[in-house]
Amino acid sequence: MNATTVRLALRELWANKMRTFLTCLGMIIGIGAVIALVTVGNGVTAQITSTLESLGNNLIFAFPGGPGGGGRGDNSPFDQDDVEAIRRGVPGVVDITPSAAQGVEATFGGYKAATQAEGGEASYFRIGLWKIAEGRFFGESEAGRSVCVIGKTVRDKLFAGGTAVGQRIRLGRVPCDVIGVLKAKGTSMFTGDQDDLIVMPLKAFQRRILGSSDLFNIQISAATRADIPRVMEGVRQALRSSRGIGAEERDNFTVRDLQGFVEQAQSIFGYVTLFVSAVAAISLVVGGIGIMNIMLVSVTERTREIGIRLAIGAQERDVLMQFLTEAMILSTLGGLLGIALGLLLALAGVGLIGAPFLPSLGVIVGATAFSAAFGIAFGFFPARRAAKLNPIEALRYE
Repeated sequence: MNATTVRLALRELWANKMRTFLTCLGMIIGIGAVIALVTVGNGVTAQITSTLESLGNNLIFAFPGGPGGGGRGDNSPFDQDDVEAIRRGVPGVVDITPSAAQGVEATFGGYKAATQAEGGEASYFRIGLWKIAEGRFFGESEAGRSVCVIGKTVRDKLFAGGTAVGQRIRLGRVPCDVIGVLKAKGTSMFTGDQDDLIVMPLKAFQRRILGSSDLFNIQISAATRADIPRVMEGVRQALRSSRGIGAEERDNFTVRDLQGFVEQAQSIFGYVTLFVSAVAAISLVVGGIGIMNIMLVSVTERTREIGIRLAIGAQERDVLMQFLTEAMILSTLGGLLGIALGLLLALAGVGLIGAPFLPSLGVIVGATAFSAAFGIAFGFFPARRAAKLNPIEALRYE
């Protein structure tokens, strides 16, 4: 491929701008869909990973309810015996906190806020990597007191930016003294507003808000990331023993680490990407067929021109390269426009959901190379047909 061949190809394509654009449309749609989805998927995965990492280091969660059902007392909440079984029987546990939660309406003066109230032990804040913005956390000695630490969102709703520490709010009918305000963690697509919560000592929460000793989850912090699989298995065995699950019965609880949530999210986006890629592949094939069709039309329209070139000494390979170049430029142009469209759609998409914009250079380069290869593959037959024209017959063509 030389400069003259490229110049001639560009001149021919520019002379038929609308036809060139319509021919590229299939490639634009196919490449754009893949680029947009992969970029949005990268941003969402990064956002989920960042959010989950902010929940705590080397964190393991235990929830009532087995993934496949079965087991005695299926979906029954945890109790304090389950927590103690993990504390006593699982080596490698650095910290542990049981918790329970319930939606409440918090009020102060004439202000109201529908929010999530949670009960936890003092270790709740250590495991969750919470920091204090105002006041203090509650301690182990305050387990039965009606005190609470509130998130920034609740503070803004109830106190309009004013002083919250030292005030008494009501959770439904239950009074609660605010002793601290948590440092904001922000909002994410995965967990929602992390600052829209109120945390009370667990025993006070169970007695005054929940009305039972049920526990809805247990959070466990392992010493190191390498310890997580061993600790998870230890937690599983401790809970099976504590909950009286027989050898042939399934778990009636679920034990997960943060990486499990990330892998689940990646798996979901992987399936979505696979589906959209299949649809995009159909679009690319249709686009390739469109390129082949237009190139065949172009060969027919330019039969006399081809005959003249062959008659004055052009070689078959020159004509072949001429039409292959046009096909490759068509498909590459479609690929580049598709990349631009995909990036614009992805930028709008991540802007709507608040995820980071993380385009994949490998996918962009691959899309460009793939579109060029598509052009060569689908343009070869028309180019070969042009190169094999008989000069005498071509010159007679009207």
